Amino acid sequence: MPRPVATIDPPRPEVSPERLLAELRARAVRLGLLPPKVTTARLPAEIGARLYAFLETGHHGAMAWLAREPERRASPDRLWPEARSALVTGIPYTPPEDPLPGLTRRDRGYVSVYARNRDYHDVLKGRLKDLAGLLAARAGAAVKVFVDTAPIMEKPLAQRAGLGWQGKHTNLVSRTHGSWLFLGVILTTLELPADPPETDHCGRCRRCLEVCPTEAFVGPYRLDARRCISYLTIEHSGPIPRELRPRLGNRIYGCDDCLAVCPWNKFARAAREIAFAHRPELVAPPLAELARLDDPAFRRLFAGSPIKRIGRDRFVRNVLVAIGNSGEPDLLPVVEERLGDASPLVRGAAIWAFARLAAPAHFAAWRARLEPAEPDPEVREEWTAAPDAESAPAS
Repeated sequence: MPRPVATIDPPRPEVSPERLLAELRARAVRLGLLPPKVTTARLPAEIGARLYAFLETGHHGAMAWLAREPERRASPDRLWPEARSALVTGIPYTPPEDPLPGLTRRDRGYVSVYARNRDYHDVLKGRLKDLAGLLAARAGAAVKVFVDTAPIMEKPLAQRAGLGWQGKHTNLVSRTHGSWLFLGVILTTLELPADPPETDHCGRCRRCLEVCPTEAFVGPYRLDARRCISYLTIEHSGPIPRELRPRLGNRIYGCDDCLAVCPWNKFARAAREIAFAHRPELVAPPLAELARLDDPAFRRLFAGSPIKRIGRDRFVRNVLVAIGNSGEPDLLPVVEERLGDASPLVRGAAIWAFARLAAPAHFAAWRARLEPAEPDPEVREEWTAAPDAESAPAS
């Protein structure tokens, strides 16, 4: 029997960087991504210095993951020393119309535009993997894909690659897509020609800074996340600070104010990505229905949505704060139902909302019945503080 003949893979034909980038950009467009821009995998030292200053002030709040190994977050080549280039792309999620009028519907909740359909992490990561696979196949280079889930500073990379610039609200702004962009990064060991960086086009505009309901910006380009409504309704796991609750209005998941007022949005066209088309039940959902969600119903409603990540209790906490800000006594029955909720986080928020909507005698009767038997010290504190709560709904 003849011995098998050893085979040798034919050498991969060389492809010029320019040809490779043209192929990658064409594939990106077919995938519904922006044509990727390129920068080096090394960020300048001043970017890391800003990160360290942000952490030292405590402006990251309870987001402990930001403070873990900040030296690796400071530059991609510290996370992956072999990386030479970063390709930055994204998907626009521009809403079809200005979302801010939804803040006036007090018996309805306001869900941030980005969360009104599928989780962008899932949508973007799959397409980035496809794009990275093409790069690896054509150039034989190693690749890694990142979508807001690893210590990579996407926004500084995006600015250096020329995709946009970090506005005074700290988010990326594009002259074509305004402030409505999801970002993704591909790191590679391949050396690619860098695109020119984008310059700052904010000028003297301060709209994003001045519109913030909680005054979370300590200055241009500087955010104190501990006061940011997106942080408070998504990342923050405990009771929302009492002094900030009236300022949340009816925002129950995230906040779009600083993004929506950006003048550069006038050049953006409504997103065509079907995965981000707004689900009708997530545009101005009735607060009463949301407050009655148990855990299975919560999971069903938000399957595939980023909202599912925060869990039922944190979400219903947000809904009850919005009910407290509604000025709608008709919502009292659903609040009363939540006064006996199994979650202390929910019970505490219900007490605050109850104090805002109920007549004093009605509130006193419920307090006399429930406070003595309350086992949780933070919830008992809500009963004690409730008479001093704001009596008027947020403006």
